[in-house]
Amino acid sequence: MLRSEAVIDLAAITANVATLKGRTPAELMAVVKADGYGHGLVPSARAALAGGATWLGVAMLDEAVALRRAGVTERVLAWLWTPVETAALRAALASDVDISVSSQQQLDLVVATAAELGRAARVHLKIDTGLARNGVTAQEWPGLVTATAKAAATGVVETTGIWSHFVYADSPGHPTTASQVERFTEAVDVARRLGVVPEVRHLANSAGTVTLPAAHFDLVRPGVAVYGLSPVPSQGDFGLVPAMTLRSTLANVKRVGPDQGVSYGHQYRTAAASTLALVPLGYADGVPRAATNVGPVAINGRRYTVSGRVCMDQFVVDLGDARASEGDTVVLFGPGTGGEPTAQDWADVLDTIHYEIITRIGARVPRTYVPADPSRTADSALAGPAAGSS
Repeated sequence: MLRSEAVIDLAAITANVATLKGRTPAELMAVVKADGYGHGLVPSARAALAGGATWLGVAMLDEAVALRRAGVTERVLAWLWTPVETAALRAALASDVDISVSSQQQLDLVVATAAELGRAARVHLKIDTGLARNGVTAQEWPGLVTATAKAAATGVVETTGIWSHFVYADSPGHPTTASQVERFTEAVDVARRLGVVPEVRHLANSAGTVTLPAAHFDLVRPGVAVYGLSPVPSQGDFGLVPAMTLRSTLANVKRVGPDQGVSYGHQYRTAAASTLALVPLGYADGVPRAATNVGPVAINGRRYTVSGRVCMDQFVVDLGDARASEGDTVVLFGPGTGGEPTAQDWADVLDTIHYEIITRIGARVPRTYVPADPSRTADSALAGPAAGSS
């Protein structure tokens, strides 16, 4: 075991995708953006494909190109890019990556780049159905669709998809969700009347995949569920298994007297003579500073709470009179099957979401892959400095 590591269970990712695929007749796009939600871009992608995913989704163009360079040949969609990324757009189109288009300016850039490359660009037109982030408004939608149809007639564009994104899918029954499905269906109908019939229509995210079968259309796009975290925690785990376990080893153990202040600012004081254990992880590794005095950990099979401020590289845990030794394992979160805290437990005490807990684990924490991936050496450069070995 390393000093600290994020252990990634690739078999869990594969099983989670298979579980999700079993809930729908639609194709499945596994979202592997943000370095596979902190689990590793390429290993996560391969594990998801092994589970039945036929598409991969990323936010950034560079992520899509990295998948291609790693030898991934399945369909990849990239959806968040800016007009200044001309080189990245060219590389993505040359690598046969599908590109999301949310404005006339983006369409013009894709058309011009595709013409220069001498190949057709596959585009997914995004309609804003209420989230008010990316996507074209309903008022501008007919114009963008018409312009896309004209470009398609010249052979430089293929309209692969029409898509949108939910606002409240994690709150089943919210009226906004039904409204978005209606708006999305209307947008698809408008496109059809204007001569654009996409290969795939997609709207459902993780929550939509497990709770809204009427919104599955041709393709679903689970993200956090791929990594085993429930998109609707109030309704259970949906048979998903968390793939990441964050653990470390105790760097120092010592006895102190009562009323001893601990860590910066002495925001924690011992109630009696106690054993203090030092964990070599901090906010530079992604442990939230807000976990001060509330973050749950497990040491030698017992649950404790972070004692005092989380520092850049370390934090302290008051063990009371329990025995511990330097080198003992401490688990911050995992699947919970051994009584350890989960990412959801951390999210609950920090008033945030488990997405943030897993994606903020930084590059100083090596990723250890279980089972071992024989191609991991080749992938390590693509996965970045967080890559480790099992």
